[in-house]
Amino acid sequence: MAKGGFRPGMGGGMNMNMIKQAQKMQQDMLRMQEELENKEYEATTGGGVVTARVNGKHEVLNLTIAPEAVDPEDIEMLQDMIVGAVNEAMRKADSEASQNMSRLTGGLNLNGLF
Repeated sequence: MAKGGFRPGMGGGMNMNMIKQAQKMQQDMLRMQEELENKEYEATTGGGVVTARVNGKHEVLNLTIAPEAVDPEDIEMLQDMIVGAVNEAMRKADSEASQNMSRLTGGLNLNGLF
């Protein structure tokens, strides 16, 4: 063993402090995740004729289609507007989750750690 060797207790306080900080960060992340899952996000397309509302769990909660959006001759446009509204609402949810995570972790990339 190198001169001086391993001395138990040296730096132990710092390690405990780091463990406590990590546990607090994990609790904060879990609380934030729960809040984001319950939050709702909305997006519209076609000048407001299609509106999608989703939650942070990526579940579609509501889809509203104005009667003027329904053209039997152009169902494909309606389908595209629906897909666009749902995707934009989900992007809003993901963006907010990412911003909150970055704020919580100070910009550290901790994907998969917690």
